[in-house]
Amino acid sequence: MIDTSSTSEKSRHYFDLEEKYGAHNYHPLPVMLTRGKGVYVWDVDGKKYYDFLSAYSAVNQGHCHPKIIQVFRDQAERLTLTSRAFHNDTLGEFCEFITKLFGYDKVLPMNSGAEGVETALKLCRKWAYEVKGIAENKAKIIVCENNFHGRTISIISFSTDPTSKNNYGPYTPGFEVIPYNDLPALEKALQDENVAGFLVEPIQGEAGVVVPDEGYLSKAFQYCKDAHVLFIADEIQTGLCRTGKMLCCDHEDVHPDILILGKALSGGTMPVSAVLADDEVMLTIKPGEHGSTYGGNPLACKVAITALQVLQEEKMAENAAKMGDYFREKLAELHSPNIEMIRGKGLLNAIVIRHEHKNAAWNLCLELKENGMLAKPTHEDKIRLAPPLIINQKQLDECVEMIKDSLTILEA
Repeated sequence: MIDTSSTSEKSRHYFDLEEKYGAHNYHPLPVMLTRGKGVYVWDVDGKKYYDFLSAYSAVNQGHCHPKIIQVFRDQAERLTLTSRAFHNDTLGEFCEFITKLFGYDKVLPMNSGAEGVETALKLCRKWAYEVKGIAENKAKIIVCENNFHGRTISIISFSTDPTSKNNYGPYTPGFEVIPYNDLPALEKALQDENVAGFLVEPIQGEAGVVVPDEGYLSKAFQYCKDAHVLFIADEIQTGLCRTGKMLCCDHEDVHPDILILGKALSGGTMPVSAVLADDEVMLTIKPGEHGSTYGGNPLACKVAITALQVLQEEKMAENAAKMGDYFREKLAELHSPNIEMIRGKGLLNAIVIRHEHKNAAWNLCLELKENGMLAKPTHEDKIRLAPPLIINQKQLDECVEMIKDSLTILEA
């Protein structure tokens, strides 16, 4: 049940509609948003907030970036969808742009991030049987504990989060779960000749922005290469400048065998995802074996090109790196007894709350909302702090003051 006791009558109207007619598969903060621009969003009563979730990194470029919106409008008036039953004049342009940008032979466009992950899993298995020569139905893919790659049946089959997994069985086989940031565990798992791939988040976002040890990704990549196993990077949340590089893997000069992108690939305007790989992997899938009605649609292709161009032209990776260092430094200077840990890279950050009350992080987010900042807890005691990548130092200073003022609620 949504607590609307402190909201306006106008907001309650919309809350009541959701509660009555919508599935109860989310537990949002009690704020009813109606407009966004840059780093800000406004509720239906006109109150302005800093957005420190960025739609789980889907609006890296900021809300309603004018260049992205203009291209969206122009293409929407011309042609939005043909399906892949026919060719359209934007798909090839998008394929060329994104493959050259990230250094791959081919791209397979999809819509949601979860579809991107499912596509990567299918590609990995197809490669396992047709290239590596693993016996039919024996291929295994290694994944990590506390992962979050989506909520499809196959993906939750290798989740270790009971909230995502429980009572959805029977589960899809073919996955082995190992601890995250544990190279010996990976090395041991790779000894199985039936292993086809290793699927990993460069930083575990949903788990609470868990940053692995320096060198973990590069060594894991080398282990996979030595074992003739595909290294699959889920950069849906960590990629596209969020951590201070175009890809989080770029911090360790890792070029994944399969790269999964989504979220900010459209600048927050529509679902767009992409899976990139070289021909040895990508061309194992033949016509009719995989696809999507909306995948590679003209509107998505035009928007995605522009979203990527904006990231480059406005040097958002550089700003994320600089502002991220500054933000973590200022958070540390608060010396709050209620902040157990500050962690992150670039502008993907989190604080771990130390408090005896299990709802402390939720209550803190409610107080942050009252003070003009929107953030959301994950796994009870962790709060992600990930604003759009266009945020500046003055704005961050205001936000740190909001956090400082809000923390007092935990001391009451």
